[in-house]
Amino acid sequence: MTSIKILTDSASDITRQEAEESSIHLFHFPFIMEGETFHDGVDFTPDELYQALERARTMPTHAQITMFEYREAFSRYYQEGYTDLIYVCINGSGSGTINAARLAKEEFFAEHPEANGFSIHILDSRTYTMAYGFPVLEAAAKARRDCSVTEILSYLEDQIGRAHIFFAPYTLRFVKKSGRVSAAAAFAGELMGLRPLITFEDGNSKILSKVRGEKAIIPELLKLAQKTMVPQTPYGIVYGSLQEPAEELAHAAEKMFGAKPAYLKKIGAMISINAGPRVIAIIVSGKHGRAESIGQQLP
Repeated sequence: MTSIKILTDSASDITRQEAEESSIHLFHFPFIMEGETFHDGVDFTPDELYQALERARTMPTHAQITMFEYREAFSRYYQEGYTDLIYVCINGSGSGTINAARLAKEEFFAEHPEANGFSIHILDSRTYTMAYGFPVLEAAAKARRDCSVTEILSYLEDQIGRAHIFFAPYTLRFVKKSGRVSAAAAFAGELMGLRPLITFEDGNSKILSKVRGEKAIIPELLKLAQKTMVPQTPYGIVYGSLQEPAEELAHAAEKMFGAKPAYLKKIGAMISINAGPRVIAIIVSGKHGRAESIGQQLP
């Protein structure tokens, strides 16, 4: 009998409570701030994290989930009798973490040659936050309903492949440091009051447009979302410390699309370290997906 376990990491912005309720194994990314090591989604509430980031004298950095953590999880669920593990990982273009997972998988099977009926499926989401977090939650629900491995993998490939993030930082301090925007462009943008509207294509960030002033951000995000979104599909909004603009975006999106967002969630450390806590984003299901390229990442 097939028994499926869903695994993901904290860059999905799935909370510990959601993971526990959905029986998802959640790997927590470590990050270093002011010389101390913390874990995403564990050591700070979102609001505490944003305040700490704003106060930090040096830019925090994040590390990778270790091969040991993956091996430990793979062994645990093998011993518990699961037949299939499905791990959906943070964008492999922006993190080497997926390589640790793949090496851990190789080592597991080298150490357990008897595990013929046990499979580990590693999926590179090629994206961030709830663009894969939301499909992972849905995949866990499918696993609880005893859907097949093939059905769940096909669902993840399709939904993650179609997910498009459009996000806007309200300050360029963090995106400049992370390399999302060049230092020269960031400096000029601050002086001129410009803000970039950013997305991800094939795992890489891309500036779609720039707007002048914060009031222009939400209309431009909505324009990009409306142009891309398949009508009447679920969409969501993620944000950091900017609760009022996020609620304004949610209200305007509901009016435009005729439905409330499927989620309105705060981002964690992996996103806010790179984009900054003062950020909002809308995530939609696109008319032209990336499912084929995503699917090629499956082992």
